[in-house]
Amino acid sequence: MTSSVIWNWEYAVAVFPIIFQAMWVTLSATVLGFMLALILGLAWALARRSTFKPLAWTVAGIVEFIRSTPLLVQLFFLYMAFPQIPYIGVTLDAFTAGVIGLGVHYSTYLSEIYRSGIESIPKGQWEASTALNFSKVQTWTKVILPQAIPPVLPMFGNYLIVMFKETPLLAAITVVEMLQVSLIIGSQSFRYIEPITIVGLLFLLLSYPSALLVRRLEQKMKNRYASGNKKVTREEVTL
Repeated sequence: MTSSVIWNWEYAVAVFPIIFQAMWVTLSATVLGFMLALILGLAWALARRSTFKPLAWTVAGIVEFIRSTPLLVQLFFLYMAFPQIPYIGVTLDAFTAGVIGLGVHYSTYLSEIYRSGIESIPKGQWEASTALNFSKVQTWTKVILPQAIPPVLPMFGNYLIVMFKETPLLAAITVVEMLQVSLIIGSQSFRYIEPITIVGLLFLLLSYPSALLVRRLEQKMKNRYASGNKKVTREEVTL
């Protein structure tokens, strides 16, 4: 069988706009899920540093539980099981359940990145904040987080790309994203090779340049902090 028989260009051109349109659903789920992960991840990281040990232990247990269970199971739970829980259960549409599932799952990984950034701050910065009589909020917002987050930005970028490539899992709970649309098209025409190949190429076209940008940012950050404490020293002087 020749390749021209396997691949039908006319059919591929016809279905491409439909799949391309569904790409915006994929991108929306990725962006919204990542924003949720950024906010929740910071909350997990701060809670785990709490001096109130029951809170720190509870959050640590929740984070480990979420990290140790598959994202697909969590998506099914949010979409199908959560509405059946008495008193607190509410019905979520597929897209909302997908965004929450992605955000909560990846927030546990981002919390570890936040923690590594926070723990890299020299002890002298905490002591300087105390000496200047900063409140806890001022210490975190003016001293610790502005220094802790920039060096770990490339790691956030890596997880954003990973999350983007995980969005086809949302098809399992009927979110009409790229993979779901390609499966619907394939089931109607009994031709799957063109729509699924187009989905793969669109993921490649979006994720590969993003990976290159993240790599470049990572190198830039590495150079910036190559001499390590130069920037910190300047900020210490500012304080």
